[in-house]
Amino acid sequence: DSLQASTLERLQLENHLRKAIEERQLTVFYQPKLCLATGKLNAAEALIRWEHPQWGMVPPSDFIGLAEETGLIVPLGEFVLRQACWQACEWQRQGLAPIRVSVNLSVHQLRQGKLVSLVRQVLEETGLDPQYLELELTESQLLDSVEHIIATFQQLRDLGVKLAIDDFGTGYSSLSYLKRIPVDYVKIDQTFIRGLGQGREDAAITRAIIAMAHGLALKVVAEGVEDQQQLDFLRVERCDEVQGYLISRPMQAEGLADLLRKNADFP
Repeated sequence: DSLQASTLERLQLENHLRKAIEERQLTVFYQPKLCLATGKLNAAEALIRWEHPQWGMVPPSDFIGLAEETGLIVPLGEFVLRQACWQACEWQRQGLAPIRVSVNLSVHQLRQGKLVSLVRQVLEETGLDPQYLELELTESQLLDSVEHIIATFQQLRDLGVKLAIDDFGTGYSSLSYLKRIPVDYVKIDQTFIRGLGQGREDAAITRAIIAMAHGLALKVVAEGVEDQQQLDFLRVERCDEVQGYLISRPMQAEGLADLLRKNADFP
């Protein structure tokens, strides 16, 4: 019975999600990233939010998995991509200094084979300079189909787009793929950042990732930075950018515009 109920619930959720895409119940929030060298906000990650008319805010953890299983991740991903590129241009039109927007990719979008032409089209339609778009793929998804992804990433790189490996250090990876895959950033998974004050292991791993990435001429972003001690450690280790609640929670575009206007110098 419970299996039947959960199947029914999933079916219901899927139908509601289809409707949400059609009826524009989805919005994009932005979580800023702080550049440690300049003390300025120089980028923001685009994060999808679903405001359901009856259920209220549905957390991404409740629907992203389902979207991947049903293929709805493709229209969702396209929505976020368009919205983020438009918004990055809009902030520039408001006279703000240009920032990079990063958009999460799903391996489904890569497998579909239309990603490069979609990105090209969205950049042309919005007029965003490609260097201000960053596309992120988690390490575990990347390792699923490295060969195919290398070719696609190369084409995206040729467009001038920035590329990042998200949740770095969590996959059972052979690091040799880093030599072959064209990326610009690695994002250290927040489980390592969370453990920075709690013993030597996470600090050692974080230090090693930063050193290795810099040795490969990649930049490093730390996710999930929540306290000053973590920030101080990352600054000493020359991490390039940080993101997390210490800097700011994800917020609506207007809120981020205010933050950028102040162009706050963080501690």
